[in-house]
Amino acid sequence: MHKVGRTPHILVAEDDPDDRMLIREAFEESFPECSLSFAHNGVELMALLDRVSETSCTPDDKAPDLILLDLNMPLKDGRKALQEIKSDPRLRHLVVVVMTTSSNADDAAFCRRHGANSYIVKPTKYTELTDIVASLKRLWMSQSRLSDTES
Repeated sequence: MHKVGRTPHILVAEDDPDDRMLIREAFEESFPECSLSFAHNGVELMALLDRVSETSCTPDDKAPDLILLDLNMPLKDGRKALQEIKSDPRLRHLVVVVMTTSSNADDAAFCRRHGANSYIVKPTKYTELTDIVASLKRLWMSQSRLSDTES
């Protein structure tokens, strides 16, 4: 699964340019070891995932170790993208963390029912965002050490 020393790849599906900038800065500050890429809407996200799920993909098209998914995006929202990811046998193993402005309990329940690994309401403070990223880093590091001992 995860190998120690391998650069984790995080794919962020986020349509808001300001949120993308803040997320990039938070990762640069709290988890600089990762590789970060962005999809600007659900259609672009699914096109990227279709490319990495093909057996002929290039090393540049490696599957993400984590998808940060916004719910409210144009063209195809995060709810629909989540359903497609988790219903596709080639993609369902991917870790999907929903990070959205919605604190609606129905949205959180929907995401849990459809296979989201976690549901995070976007923080209002930058320091809270860096704390979230630091938590993701700790999770990655603990999973990397665990999988390294299993090999």
